[in-house]
Amino acid sequence: MVGKLDGMLRVGEAAEYLSVTSETLRNWDRSGRLVPTRHPVTGYRYYRQEDLDAFLAAIVAKREHE
Repeated sequence: MVGKLDGMLRVGEAAEYLSVTSETLRNWDRSGRLVPTRHPVTGYRYYRQEDLDAFLAAIVAKREHE
């Protein structure tokens, strides 16, 4: 069995962390707004928590400037 990448969140975990649905996360992936790391064997999407935090910070900063 191929394991999870250390320190990485799967789609469902990342979606929960961001308080969005898994489908929203996949849409952001397809549009290039949030780029995951792919598992080298399975191709599963994984997200670093640091990247998710930076993504959230960018959204907050954008809203503050609107």
